[in-house]
Amino acid sequence: MTTSGEAVVSLEGLTHRYGALTAVDSLGFQVFRGEMFGLIGPDGAGKTTTLRMVLGILPVHGGRVATCGLDPFRRRRELSEKAGYLSQRFSLYGDLSVDENIAFFAEVHGVRDWRPLRDELLEMLRLDPFRDRLAEKLSGGMKQKLALACTLIHTPELLVLDEPTTGVDPVSRRDFWKILVRLQRRGLTILLTTPYLDEAERCQRVALLDHGSLLALDTPDALRGLSRGTTLEVLAEPRRRAAEILAARQEVTDLETFGERLHVTLAGVPPAGAAAAAERIAAALRDAGLKVETSRPTFPSLEDIFIARIRDARAVPREVVS
Repeated sequence: MTTSGEAVVSLEGLTHRYGALTAVDSLGFQVFRGEMFGLIGPDGAGKTTTLRMVLGILPVHGGRVATCGLDPFRRRRELSEKAGYLSQRFSLYGDLSVDENIAFFAEVHGVRDWRPLRDELLEMLRLDPFRDRLAEKLSGGMKQKLALACTLIHTPELLVLDEPTTGVDPVSRRDFWKILVRLQRRGLTILLTTPYLDEAERCQRVALLDHGSLLALDTPDALRGLSRGTTLEVLAEPRRRAAEILAARQEVTDLETFGERLHVTLAGVPPAGAAAAAERIAAALRDAGLKVETSRPTFPSLEDIFIARIRDARAVPREVVS
């Protein structure tokens, strides 16, 4: 889906405080029509607070926000018909069936001819065989799919999702994302938060937040290009000892663990010198008596960039809230 230049969400200097604590600090970005836009950041970065201001649930203490062309706090009721919100605590009615939950939310939004859309959503979400099952009897992944159907039954132009796949099994998480991509390709604008950086890779653009401030905003490919050196993937045993040896080397600026593998960032190494650097690192580990299975150049992941930016931003830590 090609995005247009029309901003569905626009933030300028957006600020929210909890007493003396600033949760969101002069935040600014735009989400364009047809775009899937991701907010990422550690716990307490201000992601959920930002979404709640975008939807008019929380007041704005500084700056401005426009959502679907409306002031969300002043015109929240009107906005509720243009935006769908799947929160971390979306409430289904466990004693109602799948069909009955969707019917309830259709009535809440005053949707008259909702049955054809319900049938389409149930088929797309692969819930049709379970339409008579009570919501409390559904698995975690199926509950999230039902919550999404209830969120979409009034055909919003903006879908806002707050960590929609947290606590969902890997297969259901993958299926949920296939559905989101399908919806976005149909033209739906999606603004979401996620703790999973592999999910953020699927967004058209990603904003990295920390302490309520914007650290970086761009496409995932462009953000990966912010790496300050060459990244190597190293698999050596014992891993802990390998990490200690590499962390002590002057050329190593970042070192992160991904399962059994290490991602090692080397400063001052151009792409043409990456292969030689990998051999040099492998030799150093072997000289120390370690078994080296892999030492090779790799592209930095979004997680590599995320961790490096957060580390830089936290030179002077301060307390924040989510």
